[in-house]
Amino acid sequence: MILIVCAVAKELAFLAPQPHVEVLVTGVGPVDAAANVSRALAQSSYELVINAGIAGAFDGDAAIGDGVVVSEDAYALDLETGDPIQLPDGLRAHDRATSDLTLVDALTELGYRARRGVTVSRVTATEATAARLAERGAQTESMEGFAVLRAAEIAGVKAIQVRGISNRVGERSRSRWDFAAGVAGLEPVLGALLSLTAAR
Repeated sequence: MILIVCAVAKELAFLAPQPHVEVLVTGVGPVDAAANVSRALAQSSYELVINAGIAGAFDGDAAIGDGVVVSEDAYALDLETGDPIQLPDGLRAHDRATSDLTLVDALTELGYRARRGVTVSRVTATEATAARLAERGAQTESMEGFAVLRAAEIAGVKAIQVRGISNRVGERSRSRWDFAAGVAGLEPVLGALLSLTAAR
């Protein structure tokens, strides 16, 4: 059984019911995403978790309407400067999670670009914040990606994140936010992923 996770149901309105697929709508943000995915994984057995939804892209990394696979996602769990939080006994915060690289490679072979994500609790709305996140390697921005991947990682379940690009990350008046275009970009990459999993 495959668990497909989205933040709001409208992101997956195109998806027809499938016997081997369950859909979980978590709500917006990393807390609701992590809590609801963790509960689902504790209650049922899944072979794969797919985080599917819309996302923003940084300049030059993807266009509005593109579908991409997010190979790695980082959570802004550090100092504003980008330096790590100093924890006792040399401990480090878990701030990165990865998609299943076999599936990532399979999607890139089909022509979908792999991008690095950042998960935020506050949508980026200034050029300064966009530049800071981009300097740290972010290419897409979502509010749930890291949370879903990390919850699956803790549960020992394979996971992957696919996104349709809905906006440019940066100054909100220049973001060109287009929910429908993001969903249109998501549909083919999710369809390709489901076809790959059915063939395995």
